[in-house]
Amino acid sequence: MGWVSGTVVYFLIWWVVLFAVLPIGTQPVAEGDSQSGWRGAPQEPRLWRKVLITTLVSTVLWFGAYALITSDWLSFRSGLLAMPEK
Repeated sequence: MGWVSGTVVYFLIWWVVLFAVLPIGTQPVAEGDSQSGWRGAPQEPRLWRKVLITTLVSTVLWFGAYALITSDWLSFRSGLLAMPEK
């Protein structure tokens, strides 16, 4: 895997993990708007903490993906998934 494809894979993993981490630990506003009842955004979203957690989890997942991609365990050139020779 080259550095461009590695960066793209990391970016995709990071975004997926971010959307998985965002709702964790959020509490809605207790009192809604008096007219519409809409509660809006969470009181304390703690976004920097979630960005840090997302980055750490994404790094671990990226190293796992890198190890899987560069290994021969999941390969189309050899093993069970190999293309038949002509």
